Amino acid sequence: MPGEPRSLKFYQADVFSDRPFGGNPVAVVPDAVGLDDRVLQRIAREMNLSETVFVFPPTDPAAVAKLRIFTPTQEIPFAGHPVVGTFYILALLKRVPLKEPCTRVLQECNLGLFPVEIYSADDEILRVIMSQPQPQFLGRIEDVRDHFEIAQALGVAKSAIAAAKFPIEIVSTGLPTLIVPMRTLTAVDSITPHPQAIAELCDRFGANAMLVFTTVTVEPRSTVHTRVFAPAIGIVEDPATGSASGALGAYLVQNGVVQVNPTTDIIAEQGYEMERPSRILIRVESDDDVIKDIKVGGRAVMVVEGTLNF
Repeated sequence: MPGEPRSLKFYQADVFSDRPFGGNPVAVVPDAVGLDDRVLQRIAREMNLSETVFVFPPTDPAAVAKLRIFTPTQEIPFAGHPVVGTFYILALLKRVPLKEPCTRVLQECNLGLFPVEIYSADDEILRVIMSQPQPQFLGRIEDVRDHFEIAQALGVAKSAIAAAKFPIEIVSTGLPTLIVPMRTLTAVDSITPHPQAIAELCDRFGANAMLVFTTVTVEPRSTVHTRVFAPAIGIVEDPATGSASGALGAYLVQNGVVQVNPTTDIIAEQGYEMERPSRILIRVESDDDVIKDIKVGGRAVMVVEGTLNF
Protein backbone atom coordinates (compact mmCIF):
# COMPACT_ATOMS: atom_id res chain seq x y z
CA MET A 1 0.00 0.00 0.00
CA PRO A 2 1.36 3.48 -0.78
CA GLY A 3 2.15 5.71 2.17
CA GLU A 4 0.28 8.82 3.18
CA PRO A 5 0.75 11.76 0.77
CA ARG A 6 3.29 14.28 2.00
CA SER A 7 3.83 17.97 1.32
CA LEU A 8 7.27 19.43 1.77
CA LYS A 9 8.44 23.04 1.47
CA PHE A 10 11.53 23.74 -0.59
CA TYR A 11 13.45 26.83 -1.65
CA GLN A 12 15.85 27.58 -4.45
CA ALA A 13 18.59 30.18 -4.32
CA ASP A 14 21.07 31.34 -6.93
CA VAL A 15 24.46 31.23 -5.22
CA PHE A 16 27.58 33.31 -5.95
CA SER A 17 25.42 35.96 -7.59
CA ASP A 18 23.62 39.09 -6.38
CA ARG A 19 20.83 38.80 -8.95
CA PRO A 20 18.43 36.08 -10.12
CA PHE A 21 19.46 33.77 -12.96
CA GLY A 22 23.16 34.16 -12.26
CA GLY A 23 25.40 31.95 -10.16
CA ASN A 24 24.59 28.34 -9.37
CA PRO A 25 21.09 27.32 -8.28
CA VAL A 26 20.65 25.06 -5.27
CA ALA A 27 17.46 23.54 -3.91
CA VAL A 28 17.09 23.39 -0.13
CA VAL A 29 14.62 21.29 1.84
CA PRO A 30 14.83 22.76 5.37
CA ASP A 31 12.69 20.06 7.08
CA ALA A 32 13.91 16.67 5.85
CA VAL A 33 13.28 14.61 8.99
CA GLY A 34 11.55 11.33 8.14
CA LEU A 35 12.79 11.07 4.55
CA ASP A 36 14.78 7.93 3.74
CA ASP A 37 17.77 7.80 1.41
CA ARG A 38 15.74 6.56 -1.56
CA VAL A 39 13.32 9.48 -1.29
CA LEU A 40 16.16 11.97 -0.85
CA GLN A 41 17.77 10.76 -4.06
CA ARG A 42 14.48 10.81 -5.96
CA ILE A 43 13.81 14.41 -4.87
CA ALA A 44 17.33 15.44 -5.97
CA ARG A 45 16.76 13.78 -9.33
CA GLU A 46 13.40 15.58 -9.64
CA MET A 47 15.05 18.94 -8.88
CA ASN A 48 17.70 18.13 -11.49
CA LEU A 49 20.12 20.77 -10.19
CA SER A 50 23.79 20.17 -9.56
CA GLU A 51 22.95 19.77 -5.85
CA THR A 52 19.95 19.57 -3.56
CA VAL A 53 20.43 20.00 0.19
CA PHE A 54 18.37 18.33 2.92
CA VAL A 55 18.55 19.86 6.39
CA PHE A 56 18.38 17.63 9.48
CA PRO A 57 18.87 18.27 13.19
CA PRO A 58 22.58 17.97 14.04
CA THR A 59 23.96 14.87 15.71
CA ASP A 60 26.59 17.08 17.37
CA PRO A 61 25.07 19.72 19.67
CA ALA A 62 27.79 22.20 18.70
CA ALA A 63 26.29 22.49 15.21
CA VAL A 64 23.10 24.31 14.23
CA ALA A 65 22.16 21.85 11.48
CA LYS A 66 23.28 18.76 9.62
CA LEU A 67 23.34 19.02 5.83
CA ARG A 68 23.08 16.09 3.44
CA ILE A 69 23.94 16.98 -0.15
CA PHE A 70 22.78 15.08 -3.24
CA THR A 71 23.52 15.46 -6.94
CA PRO A 72 20.94 14.01 -9.35
CA THR A 73 22.80 10.68 -9.19
CA GLN A 74 24.39 10.32 -5.74
CA GLU A 75 25.06 11.73 -2.29
CA ILE A 76 28.33 13.61 -1.86
CA PRO A 77 30.05 14.23 1.49
CA PHE A 78 30.85 17.90 1.00
CA ALA A 79 30.26 20.83 -1.34
CA GLY A 80 30.62 24.59 -1.49
CA HIS A 81 27.74 26.45 -3.10
CA PRO A 82 25.10 24.19 -1.42
CA VAL A 83 26.41 25.19 2.01
CA VAL A 84 26.51 28.89 1.14
CA GLY A 85 23.00 28.72 -0.35
CA THR A 86 21.55 26.69 2.52
CA PHE A 87 22.75 29.07 5.23
CA TYR A 88 21.57 32.04 3.21
CA ILE A 89 18.10 30.46 3.11
CA LEU A 90 18.16 29.37 6.77
CA ALA A 91 19.12 32.91 7.79
CA LEU A 92 16.44 34.39 5.51
CA LEU A 93 13.85 32.09 7.14
CA LYS A 94 15.20 33.11 10.57
CA ARG A 95 16.14 29.52 11.34
CA VAL A 96 19.56 30.94 12.19
CA PRO A 97 19.26 34.13 14.28
CA LEU A 98 21.57 36.84 12.98
CA LYS A 99 23.96 38.89 15.07
CA GLU A 100 25.35 41.76 13.02
CA PRO A 101 27.83 42.25 11.54
CA CYS A 102 28.83 38.55 11.53
CA THR A 103 27.04 35.45 12.78
CA ARG A 104 29.38 32.49 13.30
CA VAL A 105 27.91 28.99 13.49
CA LEU A 106 29.00 25.40 12.88
CA GLN A 107 27.48 23.19 10.20
CA GLU A 108 27.63 19.41 10.30
CA CYS A 109 28.13 17.40 7.11
CA ASN A 110 29.38 13.91 6.31
CA LEU A 111 32.99 15.09 6.70
CA GLY A 112 32.49 16.61 10.16
CA LEU A 113 31.95 20.10 11.59
CA PHE A 114 32.93 23.26 9.74
CA PRO A 115 32.46 26.97 10.52
CA VAL A 116 30.10 29.18 8.55
CA GLU A 117 30.09 32.99 8.73
CA ILE A 118 26.99 34.99 7.78
CA TYR A 119 27.65 38.70 7.24
CA SER A 120 24.66 41.03 7.48
CA ALA A 121 23.68 44.68 7.95
CA ASP A 122 20.23 46.16 8.61
CA ASP A 123 18.70 42.66 8.33
CA GLU A 124 20.16 42.20 4.83
CA ILE A 125 22.36 39.16 4.29
CA LEU A 126 25.48 40.44 2.56
CA ARG A 127 27.44 37.21 2.07
CA VAL A 128 27.98 33.75 3.47
CA ILE A 129 31.47 32.29 3.89
CA MET A 130 32.19 28.66 4.71
CA SER A 131 35.41 27.03 5.87
CA GLN A 132 36.73 23.98 4.06
CA PRO A 133 38.95 21.07 5.13
CA GLN A 134 42.71 21.47 5.06
CA PRO A 135 44.06 21.13 1.52
CA GLN A 136 45.62 17.91 0.33
CA PHE A 137 47.96 17.96 -2.65
CA LEU A 138 47.43 14.54 -4.16
CA GLY A 139 49.87 14.54 -7.04
CA ARG A 140 50.84 16.17 -10.31
CA ILE A 141 50.00 14.80 -13.74
CA GLU A 142 53.31 15.01 -15.62
CA ASP A 143 53.06 12.37 -18.36
CA VAL A 144 52.67 14.10 -21.74
CA ARG A 145 50.32 11.31 -22.88
CA ASP A 146 47.99 12.18 -20.01
CA HIS A 147 48.20 15.85 -21.02
CA PHE A 148 47.17 14.88 -24.55
CA GLU A 149 44.20 12.87 -23.24
CA ILE A 150 43.11 15.77 -21.01
CA ALA A 151 43.26 18.13 -23.98
CA GLN A 152 41.24 15.68 -26.08
CA ALA A 153 38.63 15.34 -23.33
CA LEU A 154 38.28 19.13 -23.26
CA GLY A 155 38.17 19.40 -27.04
CA VAL A 156 41.20 21.71 -27.26
CA ALA A 157 44.67 21.47 -28.77
CA LYS A 158 47.37 20.10 -26.49
CA SER A 159 49.23 23.40 -26.96
CA ALA A 160 46.45 25.17 -25.00
CA ILE A 161 47.65 23.28 -21.93
CA ALA A 162 51.34 23.03 -22.79
CA ALA A 163 51.59 26.83 -23.04
CA ALA A 164 50.57 27.26 -19.39
CA LYS A 165 53.42 27.80 -16.93
CA PHE A 166 51.83 25.85 -14.08
CA PRO A 167 51.32 22.14 -13.34
CA ILE A 168 48.27 19.95 -13.77
CA GLU A 169 47.58 18.81 -10.21
CA ILE A 170 45.00 17.03 -8.09
CA VAL A 171 44.06 19.04 -4.99
CA SER A 172 41.35 18.43 -2.42
CA THR A 173 39.68 20.64 0.18
CA GLY A 174 36.94 18.06 0.71
CA LEU A 175 36.49 16.77 -2.84
CA PRO A 176 39.52 15.90 -5.04
CA THR A 177 39.71 18.19 -8.07
CA LEU A 178 41.88 17.81 -11.16
CA ILE A 179 43.16 21.35 -11.81
CA VAL A 180 44.19 22.17 -15.38
CA PRO A 181 45.80 25.55 -16.18
CA MET A 182 45.47 27.23 -19.58
CA ARG A 183 47.28 30.32 -20.78
CA THR A 184 44.46 32.23 -22.47
CA LEU A 185 40.83 33.11 -21.98
CA THR A 186 40.19 32.18 -25.61
CA ALA A 187 41.41 28.63 -24.96
CA VAL A 188 39.15 28.22 -21.91
CA ASP A 189 36.20 29.69 -23.77
CA SER A 190 36.76 27.29 -26.69
CA ILE A 191 36.46 24.14 -24.56
CA THR A 192 34.00 21.60 -25.97
CA PRO A 193 33.82 18.98 -23.20
CA HIS A 194 33.49 15.27 -23.86
CA PRO A 195 31.73 14.11 -20.67
CA GLN A 196 32.55 10.41 -20.92
CA ALA A 197 36.25 11.08 -21.47
CA ILE A 198 36.34 13.59 -18.59
CA ALA A 199 34.59 11.10 -16.30
CA GLU A 200 37.09 8.38 -17.23
CA LEU A 201 40.06 10.67 -16.58
CA CYS A 202 38.65 11.80 -13.23
CA ASP A 203 38.13 8.15 -12.27
CA ARG A 204 41.69 7.29 -13.29
CA PHE A 205 43.19 10.13 -11.25
CA GLY A 206 40.83 9.81 -8.27
CA ALA A 207 39.12 13.16 -8.79
CA ASN A 208 35.47 14.21 -8.56
CA ALA A 209 35.76 17.08 -11.00
CA MET A 210 38.04 18.79 -13.52
CA LEU A 211 38.61 22.52 -13.07
CA VAL A 212 40.20 24.54 -15.88
CA PHE A 213 41.50 28.04 -15.14
CA THR A 214 43.32 30.96 -16.67
CA THR A 215 44.62 34.13 -15.07
CA VAL A 216 43.18 36.13 -17.99
CA THR A 217 39.71 37.26 -16.90
CA VAL A 218 36.54 38.86 -18.22
CA GLU A 219 36.11 41.22 -15.26
CA PRO A 220 39.08 43.41 -14.30
CA ARG A 221 38.58 42.76 -10.56
CA SER A 222 38.69 38.97 -10.96
CA THR A 223 41.82 36.94 -10.30
CA VAL A 224 41.04 33.82 -12.35
CA HIS A 225 38.48 32.64 -14.89
CA THR A 226 37.34 29.04 -14.42
CA ARG A 227 35.19 26.26 -15.82
CA VAL A 228 34.32 23.09 -13.91
CA PHE A 229 33.21 19.71 -15.30
CA ALA A 230 31.99 16.83 -13.11
CA PRO A 231 30.11 14.33 -15.31
CA ALA A 232 31.08 11.43 -13.06
CA ILE A 233 28.72 12.77 -10.37
CA GLY A 234 26.01 13.87 -12.81
CA ILE A 235 27.18 17.44 -13.58
CA VAL A 236 28.38 18.00 -17.15
CA GLU A 237 29.36 21.61 -16.40
CA ASP A 238 28.83 23.60 -13.22
CA PRO A 239 28.23 27.37 -13.27
CA ALA A 240 29.81 27.98 -9.83
CA THR A 241 31.66 25.44 -7.71
CA GLY A 242 32.64 26.21 -4.12
CA SER A 243 34.46 22.97 -3.31
CA ALA A 244 36.60 23.09 -6.47
CA SER A 245 37.26 26.81 -5.89
CA GLY A 246 38.67 26.03 -2.45
CA ALA A 247 41.01 23.49 -4.01
CA LEU A 248 41.96 26.06 -6.64
CA GLY A 249 42.75 28.65 -3.97
CA ALA A 250 45.15 26.22 -2.30
CA TYR A 251 46.72 25.43 -5.69
CA LEU A 252 47.17 29.11 -6.60
CA VAL A 253 48.90 29.88 -3.30
CA GLN A 254 50.99 26.70 -3.21
CA ASN A 255 52.26 27.22 -6.77
CA GLY A 256 52.79 30.97 -6.48
CA VAL A 257 50.29 31.81 -9.20
CA VAL A 258 49.04 34.76 -7.13
CA GLN A 259 50.84 37.14 -4.79
CA VAL A 260 50.75 35.40 -1.43
CA ASN A 261 50.01 37.31 1.79
CA PRO A 262 49.09 36.09 5.28
CA THR A 263 45.50 36.51 4.02
CA THR A 264 45.25 36.03 0.26
CA ASP A 265 41.90 37.00 -1.28
CA ILE A 266 41.13 35.57 -4.70
CA ILE A 267 38.09 36.26 -6.88
CA ALA A 268 37.16 33.43 -9.25
CA GLU A 269 34.72 34.17 -12.06
CA GLN A 270 32.85 31.16 -13.41
CA GLY A 271 29.72 30.34 -15.40
CA TYR A 272 30.17 32.98 -18.11
CA GLU A 273 30.08 30.39 -20.90
CA MET A 274 26.77 29.12 -19.47
CA GLU A 275 25.30 32.64 -19.24
CA ARG A 276 25.21 32.31 -15.44
CA PRO A 277 28.02 34.65 -14.34
CA SER A 278 29.31 33.90 -10.86
CA ARG A 279 31.80 35.54 -8.51
CA ILE A 280 33.39 33.41 -5.83
CA LEU A 281 35.52 34.76 -2.99
CA ILE A 282 38.35 32.42 -2.00
CA ARG A 283 40.29 33.35 1.13
CA VAL A 284 43.52 31.52 1.94
CA GLU A 285 45.12 32.04 5.34
CA SER A 286 48.78 31.03 5.47
CA ASP A 287 51.82 31.36 7.70
CA ASP A 288 55.43 30.71 6.63
CA ASP A 289 54.24 29.09 3.39
CA VAL A 290 51.93 26.74 5.29
CA ILE A 291 48.24 27.01 4.43
CA LYS A 292 46.23 27.28 7.64
CA ASP A 293 42.68 27.84 6.44
CA ILE A 294 40.61 27.88 3.25
CA LYS A 295 37.33 29.80 3.07
CA VAL A 296 34.92 30.18 0.17
CA GLY A 297 31.90 32.45 0.00
CA GLY A 298 29.81 35.03 -1.74
CA ARG A 299 26.35 36.44 -2.33
CA ALA A 300 23.07 34.58 -2.89
CA VAL A 301 19.52 35.48 -3.87
CA MET A 302 16.22 33.62 -3.39
CA VAL A 303 14.44 32.76 -6.65
CA VAL A 304 11.94 29.95 -5.93
CA GLU A 305 9.67 28.98 -3.05
CA GLY A 306 7.51 25.93 -3.55
CA THR A 307 5.90 22.76 -2.23
CA LEU A 308 6.72 19.17 -3.13
CA ASN A 309 3.72 16.84 -3.13
CA PHE A 310 4.44 13.12 -3.19
